[in-house]
Amino acid sequence: QVQLVASGGGLVQPGGSLRLSCAASGFTFTFSNYAMSWYRQAPVNERELVATITGFGRSTNYADSVKGRFTISRDNAKKQVYLQMNSLKPEDTAVYYCYASRGSFGSWGQGTQVTVSS
Repeated sequence: QVQLVASGGGLVQPGGSLRLSCAASGFTFTFSNYAMSWYRQAPVNERELVATITGFGRSTNYADSVKGRFTISRDNAKKQVYLQMNSLKPEDTAVYYCYASRGSFGSWGQGTQVTVSS
């Protein structure tokens, strides 16, 4: 059974930093076979893609709103994916979710709340 457990959220002041982690387990194939993504959803918004990283980390993509501030990375040996978030803004406030995909397969983890406020 696939499990994705996100952690690292919290309350941070504008301009601050947080590092989110997502621990994966229960995959049919080795972890490096899966692209990993972070999504976020604010209370009144639809869920939006924040960043994606390919299986061996050779390629990453970011939403325009986070480019230059967020960095996605992964450690396949530990089966973890990370989202380093710097220069946080109030509009980054949302529940952040990790997502694993391979072909037509996709699996969501539970979210972690990030609140950016003074």
